[in-house]
Amino acid sequence: MPHEGASAPILGPSMNRRLARSCIVLAAILAGALTFAGDALAWGASGHRIIGRLAVEALPADLPAFLRGPFAAADIGELAREPDRWRGAGRTHDSDLDAGHFLDVDDDGRVLGGPALAALPPTRADYETALRAAGADSWKAGYLPYSIVEAWQQLSKDFAYWRVDTAAAKSVADTTHRAWFRNDALERESLIARDLGTLAHYVGDGSQPLHVSVHFNGWGAFPNPEGFTQEKVHGPFEGAFVRGFVKLEAVRAAMTPYRDCRCSIEARTRAYLATTNGFVVPFYRLFKAGGFADGDARGQAFAAERLAAGASELRALVVDAWRASGGGEVGWPSVKVADVEAGKLDPYDSLYGED
Repeated sequence: MPHEGASAPILGPSMNRRLARSCIVLAAILAGALTFAGDALAWGASGHRIIGRLAVEALPADLPAFLRGPFAAADIGELAREPDRWRGAGRTHDSDLDAGHFLDVDDDGRVLGGPALAALPPTRADYETALRAAGADSWKAGYLPYSIVEAWQQLSKDFAYWRVDTAAAKSVADTTHRAWFRNDALERESLIARDLGTLAHYVGDGSQPLHVSVHFNGWGAFPNPEGFTQEKVHGPFEGAFVRGFVKLEAVRAAMTPYRDCRCSIEARTRAYLATTNGFVVPFYRLFKAGGFADGDARGQAFAAERLAAGASELRALVVDAWRASGGGEVGWPSVKVADVEAGKLDPYDSLYGED
């Protein structure tokens, strides 16, 4: 289971490399039509590409230009697969990270008899303590909510650095400093793409009902009054079924408008995963009724809606991370993003490092 802001003489070669890579990725996607045929991993490569691509295509105009348009969407669609492609790096790596893709929620809304999904502890250390008190641990129970929150916080910090770099590259008097800020901004764009892809992956996992339930691959050894299947349904649903039958346009059409929950990232993540968990029983009922056989339209609609939920949530989280970054601080000694954007100071020493 489981650029904006760049002078050609300084930044041109790096920008050209990125543009060439983006063109190759975009061409590959267009050549593959809209079915995204590929190898099946968590949500399948197809599903994660769809979520990453559609979320970026739906970003509003107030976000940086380097994150919008077909090249950016193609990049993030590919990078959304990365956490699955990391697997096999080694025993220590895999044993620590694999559980970040899922959360085993019981029928009573608790995580393996421990903390309730609606009231998860604030840190993974506190989460681990609560699980151990219930005879479990986060390697068994999964820690997907913390993967999402951590990735969101990293993206917000990335945005904060990029804001400072791009503002300082225009406002500071020292030409050497301005050149350094332009270059650092470009490097930040690459980091943002990578980290946004990581966030895309975990948000995508969080829209798949079987990633947020103890019934993750067949109903399992639990009370089963409706006689739900014990078949290994996880992989075939999120992989082969999506790859073979779910179309990009169907997912795009099912996306919902941006919604500001006016809540913390932690609260938003809990609510998102709880909503997904509510689709576990409907999934099994639909499977029992033959809704995933031979590309049945009911299964297509179910999968498209769940993928759209992931793309919609990802778009919202990227918007929220960008807006939150305007109130952040970066560097050491720390400087406020708002002060640099207002042209009040040269943040070179804080970003380049005073040591």
